[in-house]
Amino acid sequence: MDPSKASAPPPGWNHDDKAGMAYPPPPPYQDHPQYPGAYPPPGAVPPSGPAGAPVGQPYPQGQPYPQGQYPQGQYPQGQYPQGPTVMVQPAVYVTHTPLINPVPDYLGYSIFTMLCCCLPIGIAALIYSIYTRDANNQGNRQMAEKNSATARKLNHAALGIGLTLLILYIIASIVLR
Repeated sequence: MDPSKASAPPPGWNHDDKAGMAYPPPPPYQDHPQYPGAYPPPGAVPPSGPAGAPVGQPYPQGQPYPQGQYPQGQYPQGQYPQGPTVMVQPAVYVTHTPLINPVPDYLGYSIFTMLCCCLPIGIAALIYSIYTRDANNQGNRQMAEKNSATARKLNHAALGIGLTLLILYIIASIVLR
């Protein structure tokens, strides 16, 4: 493919047809787009204050503001016209404490089955035993119980396979003598 022709328009393209298409105008510029409607649009505030008050003077008490117009300068006592006050919640830090009665992790059993019975299943059991210990330290009892049960099942399977292979080896060595 020729890179010089990659940016060329396709055959039959007429730029004049596409240039006349009506696109919506872009939105007006806002100083703070994260606060839509917080400021009056340009030209909404008259050059003199509302109800004939001079610019920079407080708004006369007891008179409502005209729709969408805010006085310039000093505001009267009370709520400001830009809307409700923003309240900020304090940050809450949650720390997990270890379980008081931890779930058994079968770590020793996993190491034994890994070294003496069946290496692949023993490794998987060891991984679940470590996951159980981590869940106990984080205080997550549900995850600790799930991982503990999985580690126990894998350890029993590895022990069963190891014992079966040991018995088959003994039988094979006796028969083949």
